[in-house]
Amino acid sequence: MEYDYKFGNNYYKYYGKKGIKSTVYNILAPEQSQDVQPGMEYVMKPLPIFDNPNYLGSGKLKNKVAIVTGGDSGLGRACSIAYIKEGAKVVIVYLNEERDALDTKKYIESMKGDCLLIKGDLSKHEFCKEVVKKTLDKYGKIDILVNNAGVQYQKDSLNEISDEQFDWTMKVNVYGMFYLTKEVLPYLKSGASIINLSSVTTFYGDPQLIDYVTTKGAIVGFTRSLARNLALKNIRVNAIAPGFFWTPLQPACWVKEKIPSLGSDAAMARGAMPYELAPTFVFLASNDSSYMTGEVMHVNGGQVMG
Repeated sequence: MEYDYKFGNNYYKYYGKKGIKSTVYNILAPEQSQDVQPGMEYVMKPLPIFDNPNYLGSGKLKNKVAIVTGGDSGLGRACSIAYIKEGAKVVIVYLNEERDALDTKKYIESMKGDCLLIKGDLSKHEFCKEVVKKTLDKYGKIDILVNNAGVQYQKDSLNEISDEQFDWTMKVNVYGMFYLTKEVLPYLKSGASIINLSSVTTFYGDPQLIDYVTTKGAIVGFTRSLARNLALKNIRVNAIAPGFFWTPLQPACWVKEKIPSLGSDAAMARGAMPYELAPTFVFLASNDSSYMTGEVMHVNGGQVMG
């Protein structure tokens, strides 16, 4: 069964188990790069598919309030759209991706959804306090926290990673998660869910992402420890370790020649579009996963198994 998709001037077809292909390219994406982190979605070719029109919400997150960091684009945008479909209100935290954030807000409003955009640097503890305050001022509560924002840089050796880069990667990927979770925690009630984004690279050790892999391994440890700490309060903490998804982080990280081959080493021999991860975000935020905590969900096309 085939489904047609159109986003902007980009056309795609869905070929069942063979996945999604652009009608313009024979690969998921052609060579390209960006010189900014964490990258801009609106300039990507082809544009990522963040919403599956065949996914129909069923009220699994009705009246819930979710904070999604990096919710303006990539996996965060797919998460935000799915949460809106399931009846949640979403607070989208972003760094500087103004156009992507506004595009996401416009899309949500076209669905009659309710969202709040908050711009700022999550590596700053004071900004994380601001996120919580603005969320409570707008919606009065917090039920779900998705720590998705992150940066990654391709470097061929440890000696190529500057102290400044290592410090920044740690601050965004780990400190930001720690600060925001710490500020959100006093307002979470029984049944709340925290979802942290790790990476498949943590489980095979990508040799060109040493500092990034270090942070994503730290996120796994943080998830497991916090899960045990909060279990008796019925606040669940889980992680997702995505494989290669076509998001702004990819062209912002890799040399352009590597883009067409990303995801090809997975068992399914392909990369994925962001909408393919959206149901996992919903599952971990909803009562469907009421007996899960401290887990890492692997969604990587079989790149890492077990």
